[in-house]
Amino acid sequence: MRLTRVHVKSFQSVRDSLPFDVQDVTCLVGKNEAGKTALLQALYKLNPIDANEGKFDVTDDYSSTDVSGYEQAVKSGKQQPAVVIEAAFHLEPAESQPLEADLGEGVLANRAVTLTKGYDNQLRYTQVTNEVIAGKAMLRKANLSDDVEKSGQPWKTLADLDKVLDQLAQSIQQRYQEATALANAKANAAEQVAALQGAQRLQETTATKAIREQVKAIATQGLNAHVYIKYVQPHIPKFLYFDEYYQMRGCENIEKLQQRTSSGNLERSDHPLLGLIELAGLNLTELLNPSRTRELVNRLEGAGNHLSKQILKYWSQNKHLQLKFDVRPARPGDPPDMRAGNNIWPSVYDSKHMVTTDLGVRSRGFVWFFSFLAWYSRLRSSNQKLIFLLDEPGLFLHAKAQEDLLRYFEAELKPSHQVIYTTHSPFMVDANHFERVRIVQDKSIDTDKELPPEQEGTKVLTDVLEATEDSLFPLQGALGYEIYQTLFIGPNSLVVEGVSDLLYLQAISGLLGTSGRVSLDPRWTITPVGGADKVPTFVALIGSQRAMNVATLIDFQRIHHQMIENLFKKKLLDRSHVLTFADFAGKPEADIEDMFERDFYIDLVNQEFAKELQAPIDSAKLNLHLTRVLVAIEDHLKSAPLKPGTHFSHYRPARYFLENVTTLSSQLSGATMTRFEDAFKALNRLLPN
Repeated sequence: MRLTRVHVKSFQSVRDSLPFDVQDVTCLVGKNEAGKTALLQALYKLNPIDANEGKFDVTDDYSSTDVSGYEQAVKSGKQQPAVVIEAAFHLEPAESQPLEADLGEGVLANRAVTLTKGYDNQLRYTQVTNEVIAGKAMLRKANLSDDVEKSGQPWKTLADLDKVLDQLAQSIQQRYQEATALANAKANAAEQVAALQGAQRLQETTATKAIREQVKAIATQGLNAHVYIKYVQPHIPKFLYFDEYYQMRGCENIEKLQQRTSSGNLERSDHPLLGLIELAGLNLTELLNPSRTRELVNRLEGAGNHLSKQILKYWSQNKHLQLKFDVRPARPGDPPDMRAGNNIWPSVYDSKHMVTTDLGVRSRGFVWFFSFLAWYSRLRSSNQKLIFLLDEPGLFLHAKAQEDLLRYFEAELKPSHQVIYTTHSPFMVDANHFERVRIVQDKSIDTDKELPPEQEGTKVLTDVLEATEDSLFPLQGALGYEIYQTLFIGPNSLVVEGVSDLLYLQAISGLLGTSGRVSLDPRWTITPVGGADKVPTFVALIGSQRAMNVATLIDFQRIHHQMIENLFKKKLLDRSHVLTFADFAGKPEADIEDMFERDFYIDLVNQEFAKELQAPIDSAKLNLHLTRVLVAIEDHLKSAPLKPGTHFSHYRPARYFLENVTTLSSQLSGATMTRFEDAFKALNRLLPN
């Protein structure tokens, strides 16, 4: 069965969550205190994997501001116990096939089932069944359809059909008795035997009697109850709620764990440890009294190896870890509650640093991930139908580890289980699946004003237009990161300083390609970063990603020499991937504007700034000692400034060039085109074959 929709009411901070749809993976996003945890806990109590945790308590769970009035209303009979959770499910085709084979296709309309539970702690179900379809299916199986039709007795319910079948049975019995009496009255023995044999054939068949009894039993029980108990209930999934409090501790006393297991009074941290012990193929008695030490050591080692492989598959933070487990008699210096009996000690061996540390002193994110894997490994072996409710699963994880966790959800959990998790981290929002996001917010925590009752408490929204700025922040972060990943960078990223570089390179590349010359390979994604000072940081960020091919084509000034040297000295880029315009302009210092002939670029400036210039710039009057044309223009504008309210921007000539490239292309010199072509050839050689 698949969970399709959830609706929570009257639970902690939730007055009315509003119904929200659930997918294979559903992400509940919201700020702290918005009520995300309350939503998961209400859903968990519907059908928890630990039945002891499935009760709603008015004192603990009902809103404290309303509980007194509610209790009085229930006690006086003015109000029924409030329903907390309503969850809609859908039977899978394989699950509904036995039902439809027995009672007819369509007996359960839409294969939909709704479960509800409230403060009376009674699990109730709602489903739409069709008694006519069920009755006809059973009649066909017993070949009774014609007999019922010939009887002329109408029926619309199974109770009606039960009466019709009883009448048919009585009629059959009467005909049998009459035929038997006539047979016994015959004087001729041979004729009597033949007549008795004929009378026997008039009796109700075993199959007919079985169907009649089945109809009676279902009619008595009710079709809804029969379908639910026999065909639906076995497929209802259990909910598994997991948060930081379920994390395994660094060590445990085995005797005390055995006592808690026997009494059914397990602590939350016991679940993953029991999963680990079961994974090792052991039980608590065998841990205390192993038949052979070597067998115990081998099994614990096997469990450690299994979990190590699982963790390292999705834990990119450190690939040199090995999980180990040891069982030893207690010692006087052990923790206070572990000084008698025997203790189990999980530890982590780091092969890179050749050191072993207790699991409990590892990072909280690692302990969370390891504990969850240990518990899930146990549950997976039991083949239980589970829906995972994970509360802030990436809370203590680095952004990259959060990405690993999302991969784990997708590859390991999603194929067999639904997952609902909460987060306020942008890195736990899969930007490829924004349709999975549900926004959780509580407006009452953002204001001191009194809100209408219908606006108070936790709400779950699917329309981002209704969400507050704080609630949207994780989505904005995820979207921004996705745009950064896909729009501005690619597997082959060419880093340039600014947007004007992007415009010139795209325009000239197009002209070269049209004329049959070498253009910039389209596999390059041109990435402007906003200035030379930002190049090292940006290269460090994107170059650290796996399978990224990064190169630069940037301006060169003597003051940037050390920065450019550091790009390859610090191994951010290979020397061959650090290109400057000075390499192709034939000048000791050069910007992209110096790839053009100076007169051509001055004309661009004069045309773009015609209204702002006091007089057109004469290239012959510029300072020839200033080799960079932009520096020469800025020097000229000191004595002949632009009109008040305007300033020189080298972006504007680039935009003008792009907008008029068809007209201006004929004015480009052959030397200019060759400079750009040489740069493109050098860049294209850096691409993988």
